[in-house]
Amino acid sequence: MILSMTGFGRAETVYQGTKITVDIKSLNSKNFDLNVKVPLRYKEKEFDIRKLLNDKILRGKVDCYINCESLEDSNEVTINQDIVKNYIEQLRAVASDAPEFEYLKMAVRMPDVLSTKSSELEEDEWKALLAVVQESVARFIEFRQTEGNQMAEEIEKIVQNIEYNLNQVTQYEEERIQPIKDRYLSALKNFENVDETRYYQEMVYFVEKLDISEEKVRLSQHIKYYLEVMKNEDFNGKKLGFIAQEMGREINTLGSKANHSEIQKLVVEMKDDLEKIKEQTLNVL
Repeated sequence: MILSMTGFGRAETVYQGTKITVDIKSLNSKNFDLNVKVPLRYKEKEFDIRKLLNDKILRGKVDCYINCESLEDSNEVTINQDIVKNYIEQLRAVASDAPEFEYLKMAVRMPDVLSTKSSELEEDEWKALLAVVQESVARFIEFRQTEGNQMAEEIEKIVQNIEYNLNQVTQYEEERIQPIKDRYLSALKNFENVDETRYYQEMVYFVEKLDISEEKVRLSQHIKYYLEVMKNEDFNGKKLGFIAQEMGREINTLGSKANHSEIQKLVVEMKDDLEKIKEQTLNVL
């Protein structure tokens, strides 16, 4: 089945007065490119979070944002008075004529003036964080499946359209050979002592050169294989891309041998549909 490479998943929970929110989103990419942003409090668990995302998401340009927000005044803020006094003394030495409150205003903006006392990450909180990450991943995968189903329906219609145009080629195959025969016969009337054996040898050569039966068979096989892989194999984006390339080669060869305006029109239609398939396939996981 098809999974879209783009996706979005969000989940949140509240643990002891702290709201934890996890957002995961992705865009298409040839490889797995993961960007994780976690609060300093959860930094020690970043590796475990990355491994979980890598195992589940597999491919795409992925952004994971984890945010924690305190819902109550649970953190104690302390002013480091000694540091503030030291800053004031140094500022006064630099500019002794400034008002005292200006020294204080500048000092409180300096580094390490305020400190927040927070408890270490507990095992229960880590379990709560892990659970919400897993829930976000599950919603993310569900999003990929829903979008993938829509893509599969659209791609299947386009592939069937290529198959329909391929079948339309058959009705013009005899028409494209007869003008060549007529042109040669007309030209030969201007010559005497024509070697009929050589004439028919030349005709066989040109007919074989313009024969498109092999291209039709191979393109038909590629179409069937594409639909089979799309419906029955997981994580099939790259494989579908390779099959689409092979379809393109057969369509191009068919066009170069066409020698008929109606067949050329059908080839143009098939090329147009194939480009649509390639664009869609780029977004398949």
